[in-house]
Amino acid sequence: MEANVPDNTHKPLSLSRRWEAYRPTKGVWLWTSAGCIVATIIVGFAWGGWVTGGTAMRMASDSANGARAQLAAMVCVAGFNHGPDAVAQLAELKKASSYQRGDMLIKSGWLTLPGSTDPVQGAADICVEKLINADLKTATAG
Repeated sequence: MEANVPDNTHKPLSLSRRWEAYRPTKGVWLWTSAGCIVATIIVGFAWGGWVTGGTAMRMASDSANGARAQLAAMVCVAGFNHGPDAVAQLAELKKASSYQRGDMLIKSGWLTLPGSTDPVQGAADICVEKLINADLKTATAG
């Protein structure tokens, strides 16, 4: 007769067998899903380039204002160059201090777009830079 001896010689299950046999509870599913959602949000906003609606609106507004300033600066340069005494005005602009140059262009009206009453914000600095640094016909004529 054989005695009922427990068989302690069995091998532990392999990883793939344990994976197949695993049955997670609802709590484990819930917390795993919540962790994945949080990780996706963190990765998306940190490295994925996601932004909130408010940030997107601010970025679009800043871009539109920058483009408007660039347009007003180009109108300013063209109007300045076609002005009656552009050579004298350019010499005066170059002699003025850096903080007075924008005010000079605002007073001349070159920074106000047609149909508007106020000068475009940010256009003065761009226009001054283009006028001072550009190789303009008015700059070389005098």
